Amino acid sequence: MATVTIRHVTKTFGENTVLREFDAVFGDGEFVTLLGPSGCGKTTMLRMIAGFEKPSTGEIYLDDTLVSGGKTFVPPEKRGVGMVFQSYAVWPHMNVFDNVAYPLKIQKRSREAIRTAVEKVLEAVHLSRYADRLPNQLSGGQQQRVALARALVAEPKLLLLDEPLSNLDAKLRESMRFEIKEIQRRTGITVVYVTHDQTEAMAMSDRIFLINRGEVQQEGSPADIYNRPNSPFVADFLGKVDFFSGEVRQGEIVFPDMGGQSLPYSGDRTGKVRVAVRPENFILCDDGPMEGILETWYYLGDVNDCRVRVGQTIIRVIAGGFLYGTLRVGEKVRLRARDIMVFPDEGALEEILSIQT
Repeated sequence: MATVTIRHVTKTFGENTVLREFDAVFGDGEFVTLLGPSGCGKTTMLRMIAGFEKPSTGEIYLDDTLVSGGKTFVPPEKRGVGMVFQSYAVWPHMNVFDNVAYPLKIQKRSREAIRTAVEKVLEAVHLSRYADRLPNQLSGGQQQRVALARALVAEPKLLLLDEPLSNLDAKLRESMRFEIKEIQRRTGITVVYVTHDQTEAMAMSDRIFLINRGEVQQEGSPADIYNRPNSPFVADFLGKVDFFSGEVRQGEIVFPDMGGQSLPYSGDRTGKVRVAVRPENFILCDDGPMEGILETWYYLGDVNDCRVRVGQTIIRVIAGGFLYGTLRVGEKVRLRARDIMVFPDEGALEEILSIQT
């Protein structure tokens, strides 16, 4: 398997800087996701690792081998990398077996070696019984698994995946997330995965690099970034969150727009702050420090998606499904909050959260 080392990589197209000073090491056997909005530079980084683009400055190493940087450039076919694109790109006139076998035929492997390798990888992606079928006889998820098998059959050191699930419906996307992660666990291959879908990133990654406007905003495990975002942008991009303006006063944060109600606070921020709270971290209870009116609620089976008015502010609360039948629109409720995130108040929130590139 492979380690990827990226040193101070910048990529420009004319006067447009797409990536700026990208610096990272992706460990052997690690599942790394490059996450961010469209146009943030994540696919450009993937294409530079693959060898389809050259960095304007900086260096890229696969293990200890320099593959891009200075006067050195190793072409894609000599990097030992497999890649799966957003489109399935399977040959419509070839059956599943021949589609998967194609890279090995190009390498002029023996017939027996090809058969052994293809049968092994088809078993890994649960397509053994479809070996003789044409692509138009397969579902979208099965075609994506054919593309994945074709990328894996030559046993690459590194697998690059560029939005591979975006053309699938919601149910197939969910099942394919777990299939790809399970294949990665079984093979131990290093994976670099590009997506704008935060749910995919959370479900599959060992580490996430959240990119915006060509710069890494934060990197870490899904739990780290979700629970300890370093900015309002990161908090907003990864998961549901509401923001409230407040002021720290003697062990609490007071919210003017909530009629001066407050939440306890023991952190080190002072003065005016921006407080972010995820809806699942607001709790309906009998003894909470905040009081509001239940404006509406939606029963979703496993949860109740509620809106509570506190002063002039509407707060979203994700409450347990077991509360179904006990909630009454117009009734007073009390709230407490856990795991609140407190940031400096740096001006207009719309500008802070802007994801336009």
